[in-house]
Amino acid sequence: MATEETYNYKVVRQFAIMTIVWGIVGMLVGVIIAAQLAWPVLNFDIPYLTFSRLRPLHTNAVVFAFGGSALFATSYYIVQRTCHARLFCDKLAAFTFWGWQTVIVLAAITLPLGITSSKEYAELEWPIDILIAVVWICYAIVFFGTIMKRRIKHIYVANWFLGAFIITVAMLHIVNSAAIPVSMTKSYSAYAGVQDAMIQWWYAHNAVGFFLTAGFLGMMYYFIPKQAERPVYSYRLSIVHFWALIFTYIWAGPHHLHYTALPDWTQSLGMVMSLILLAPSWGGMINGMMTLSGAWDKLRTDPILRFLIIAVSFYGMSTFEGPMMAIKTVNALSHYTDWTIGHVHSGALGWVAMVTIGSLYYLIPRLFNREIYSKQLIEVHFWVATIGVLLYIASMWVSGIMQGLMWRAINSDGTLTYSFIQTVEAMHPFYIIRTLGGLLFLIGMLIMAFNVWKTVKGATPAVARIPEPAMEH
Repeated sequence: MATEETYNYKVVRQFAIMTIVWGIVGMLVGVIIAAQLAWPVLNFDIPYLTFSRLRPLHTNAVVFAFGGSALFATSYYIVQRTCHARLFCDKLAAFTFWGWQTVIVLAAITLPLGITSSKEYAELEWPIDILIAVVWICYAIVFFGTIMKRRIKHIYVANWFLGAFIITVAMLHIVNSAAIPVSMTKSYSAYAGVQDAMIQWWYAHNAVGFFLTAGFLGMMYYFIPKQAERPVYSYRLSIVHFWALIFTYIWAGPHHLHYTALPDWTQSLGMVMSLILLAPSWGGMINGMMTLSGAWDKLRTDPILRFLIIAVSFYGMSTFEGPMMAIKTVNALSHYTDWTIGHVHSGALGWVAMVTIGSLYYLIPRLFNREIYSKQLIEVHFWVATIGVLLYIASMWVSGIMQGLMWRAINSDGTLTYSFIQTVEAMHPFYIIRTLGGLLFLIGMLIMAFNVWKTVKGATPAVARIPEPAMEH
């Protein structure tokens, strides 16, 4: 029974290390396809290396391999520490690790081969979808099982966000992936036409809303107070943030389908809900930022805290930009342009990756019982990554708005001013800057990998005892 008195850090360590590995893989593929857009010859006429095959590999690798492994690692750590309980069922937790890595490897094999359902962020074919559902249900059992055996009556707010993310992602994945198989590698969606599009974007936007937002807000609510050594600014605001966010987000998907065959009232509802979403999003950002009240000076000396706070800044910026782009008149300019790509990456690199990196820098020393090898390298990583993000999103904003304006420019006789190829030529320098920005971010991940490797090499894995329950008064 000795294990019952300690936390299960093994699975947290496994997921934490794989987060860094998959981050490098996913971002490397991203840099390759960014370079292909600037210099198309870089696909070398090899079908497995074309943009159309590598792009879904990139998104799946960064969202589900990098982001997913980060969420598994941090949620398993947070739920144990805040419940004073060991993970429910060690074997099931181990299965979630190996099952999730299997999903990732299968994705890395099938997507370059062109085996795809062609649904954005849900490209994997039906046998892999079933494995994802099984792993995810086991994840839910481990997480909620741990909460049920907690020794602390109170359920900390980070666990509210993580629990909502786990339940919602299960629902989104199972509903959107419903399909009729015709072979082991091919299936057809259970839905047709505009209904298929509507369900797909209900899924995809809420993959952003729950996988990439609610889950990572769980990280924010745990690691910022820990690293700052300050309590959450407002616990009441965190609960309002939670309920307002999870109620509103689920309705926002139709803003991806403005000016399509989707009924006009549905588009308008998606737009209105997206605008309402600004309030809870900024409530959460303010809560994260204001947790530093009385400790702002720590930003000068603590690069880990800087990663976490800059992440919250990007969260605030992205959740302002998203609702603005959901307004139909703005969307008429931004739709199908690189502005959307800039917006996505301000969220993905600025918010998701930065908060993950900060959380991992907090976790790794505690999981391996070692001081981080080099604080100076964290400092270097911070600046390289920040400059990379800024180059990336600024180039895509300029490129995208220019693209939209060129597409809609007309001569006095009503003909288009620019041909499509002229817009592509005008965007070329910005594609080079975007590639450079992505490359800097990748270099930052390599610096992190070196720092972590030097930290954990030869280290003895940490063993943390669970505190005795407090006496009831």
